[in-house]
Amino acid sequence: MQRSASTIDDAEVAKFQAMAEEWWDPTGKFKPLHMMNPCRLDYITQQIAAEFERDLEGDAPFKGLRILDIGCGGGLLAEPMARLGADVVGADAAERNIPVARLHAEKSGLEIDYRHTTAEAMAEAGEEFDAVLNMEVVEHVSDPLAYLTACRDLLKPGGLQICSTLNRNPKSYIMAIIGAEHVMRWLPKGTHDWNKFITPDELYDLLTQAGLEPVDRKGFVFNPISWSWSISDRDLSCNYVTASRKPG
Repeated sequence: MQRSASTIDDAEVAKFQAMAEEWWDPTGKFKPLHMMNPCRLDYITQQIAAEFERDLEGDAPFKGLRILDIGCGGGLLAEPMARLGADVVGADAAERNIPVARLHAEKSGLEIDYRHTTAEAMAEAGEEFDAVLNMEVVEHVSDPLAYLTACRDLLKPGGLQICSTLNRNPKSYIMAIIGAEHVMRWLPKGTHDWNKFITPDELYDLLTQAGLEPVDRKGFVFNPISWSWSISDRDLSCNYVTASRKPG
């Protein structure tokens, strides 16, 4: 793995290395992702199905599609993509995540190509995908534009990237830092750096600079009364997701 052109932030990787064994514990340190995952999957599957004209009610609707889950962690998104029939590669810079993901996929009877590598290394190797899932990663890298450019290079012409992150404003600080890390203790203190959060307009600009065409953005909104997440057309104040295409 070539590190010279990497956008990996070693301090950020170390945080997730320390939590690797807890990926599949729905009450552990990744509880927020387990809670959000149905909402994330709904957006991802709908966008991919629309872009590639797939019927989600059919058998193995993503068969024939090659999908990369970059920053795959323990495989919370890679496994559902494989169940839908896609040829899935899961990549992560945190080495300890990979055996955890491999073991869980094996126990689940799924074939997923998990790799300890980076977006830049895969792009340099000439890898190409129909879709790249880039979820809650861009706020952890050292150079968001260089990272998104590498993700663009990993897409086939006409390919689709789904990218989610956190908005940078007082509400996100209260929700993601104070609430999630200090009050609810869903995440270890210091998991997120609020200064690295990215506003929706900033992300759209970065995606455009990287050579992608943004086509959609939605908010992921947490309801403390129903204790559930939903997709919003308007509320992008904290967690949000975008879809963008590679021209071609």
